[in-house]
Amino acid sequence: MSNDLKPSIILFVNTRSGTTMVQQLMSAHPDIVGWYEPSELWLYASPGRPHDEFSESDATDKVKQYIRKQFLKYQQQNGNCIVFEKTPKNILKIPYVRAIFPEATFLYLIRNPFSFISSVELKWQRPVTGKGILRRLKSTPLSQLHHHLGNYLVQQYNKRILRRKYLSIWGPRYKGIQEDVKTQDLLTVIARQWAIGSKKADADLALFDKGQVLKFRYEDFVEDPISHLERICSHSGVEMTNHIVSAANEMVKSDRQLKWQRFKPGDLARILPEIHEEMERHGYEIPLEIAEAIGNYQEAQSELAVHLDQLNETGH
Repeated sequence: MSNDLKPSIILFVNTRSGTTMVQQLMSAHPDIVGWYEPSELWLYASPGRPHDEFSESDATDKVKQYIRKQFLKYQQQNGNCIVFEKTPKNILKIPYVRAIFPEATFLYLIRNPFSFISSVELKWQRPVTGKGILRRLKSTPLSQLHHHLGNYLVQQYNKRILRRKYLSIWGPRYKGIQEDVKTQDLLTVIARQWAIGSKKADADLALFDKGQVLKFRYEDFVEDPISHLERICSHSGVEMTNHIVSAANEMVKSDRQLKWQRFKPGDLARILPEIHEEMERHGYEIPLEIAEAIGNYQEAQSELAVHLDQLNETGH
């Protein structure tokens, strides 16, 4: 068995944005194995940190050696295949990940914020399962188990014992999210999870050499998966195979992009200031029903202002 770590394929992507699908498709290649989100491993530098934003300085020699050793171990346990990794919280750790794996192949995937918000809102309602806990603990350093077990127990208590609708926190933790959870409504927090992740990723990826990162949108991928997979294979230095084509024809569906319509347009229009700048950066347009809701909202605000002025004039 080789003692050399092969250059991994690392997908930077926010949560609930097609990560599992892309990983499973690429793992259909006989020379690639997917590693399902070893989130706790990436926290090795600072497991008790209240947010997920790690910088290049966090990647000390000790951290680099430990994480690379675990990747090599996983590679060796899986037929010496190339490791495809896609932990969503790494959207806030790009300089840190790059410092640990400068030789890796990097991909970047973005998804429409409204689809993201709809999917993530549901995940905020669901505590991690026992199976999920066991899977995560496998990649957790023994010396750090207490940090993560405590979080899981609190999550289970709040949801199953106190019967709260939402978890205390879920998904990528940008700086300040704990305070936002206390002072903002949940849709605003989720919108910031998308926007802050997008903005930080774009700034961090701008520091990479030209051509080092392959960027694509989820919506474009599901409309033409084969050509996108060919680009990913070429970027990763592997050949496109019939296994990947067959998997794509079976797995990829393009009819799952309107689930956000379960929300009232006015609720989504209200959080537009949080996401609009990043939407424009990635070429996303405001859906018609949300645009109309913005007009209705502004009209209602104008009518309310007139009414308040009238009350003030009459002394009521």
